[in-house]
Amino acid sequence: MAQHFLMSAAARTLSLIDLCDLSEDAAHKMLCEMRWEDADGAPVCPHCSCPAVYTYRCRRVFKCKACHRQFSATSGTLLAHRKLAFRTLLMAFSLFVNAAKGLSSLQLSRNLGLHAKTAFVLLHKLRCALTSNSATTTLNGIVEIDGGWFGGYIRPENYRVARIDRRRREHQNGKRLCVVVMRQRGGPTVTTVVKHEAEAVPIIRRRVARGSIVHADEARAWDDLHATFEMKRIDHGQAYSANGACTNQAESYFSRLRRAEIGQHHHIAGPHLDQYAGEMAWREDMRRKATGAQFNACGRAVLGHPPSRRWVGYWQRHLQKEELRQAA
Repeated sequence: MAQHFLMSAAARTLSLIDLCDLSEDAAHKMLCEMRWEDADGAPVCPHCSCPAVYTYRCRRVFKCKACHRQFSATSGTLLAHRKLAFRTLLMAFSLFVNAAKGLSSLQLSRNLGLHAKTAFVLLHKLRCALTSNSATTTLNGIVEIDGGWFGGYIRPENYRVARIDRRRREHQNGKRLCVVVMRQRGGPTVTTVVKHEAEAVPIIRRRVARGSIVHADEARAWDDLHATFEMKRIDHGQAYSANGACTNQAESYFSRLRRAEIGQHHHIAGPHLDQYAGEMAWREDMRRKATGAQFNACGRAVLGHPPSRRWVGYWQRHLQKEELRQAA
């Protein structure tokens, strides 16, 4: 019997042990190679794109010969103004990508000796970088769609006769949100978070190219898509796949997201559900890649993303103050 790729040595090209013996200079060099990959790790000024820079001996910073501005390997990125060591950041990348079902902030804080708040914000910065390109992704060919409810858990009543079906709309408390996944077979996975599945119909029409074949279950919310796409519907009460209709890949995504919610995070707040959903979409798309490839992809995404207004000064509520000022 052929060996599964994830069980082979080819899938294990980088581990935490490989990073433990790195010096701070070696970790800094690795980050530079991630950020300036096209220049083979040679620093390029983020302000004027000049490749001619001075290198300081006493500090790991550079100075542009053209605009005379100083910058570092993390300037102008999601990791700007960081206080963590470069080796610690690389270890955080490795722990994050190697966690198949996600990584909680408490677990990361214990593994690296960080404050829980530091780990929480760092992980959300990683999710922000990994989900940034999904906003412009267009799916085509055969696309599977499905919806699942997450968050807002309510403890069931003790006696069975007092319990109600929380899946029904009239029994929702407003905290549970619907994650709708659009998964192209052999291609990328895109997610969106809505209150009800029907609200995702116009989003699906924008994100899925005309001429695509859409597979969906028998939920009434997808009936309106028949006017736009060739639809194949499957009744899961009868079978998982029948007459060429199947949404197993979309269900596979929900299985990963559900395991992350139950086994890792235990609770996902509604305002952050979109980032957790996008993270699991990235993990599904990268599941056949070696650990080293995932590590490099994560690092390049973070170092290629500008600072996030959502996660800069999060605990000081800087974003809320800015929104209130704009509203005034």
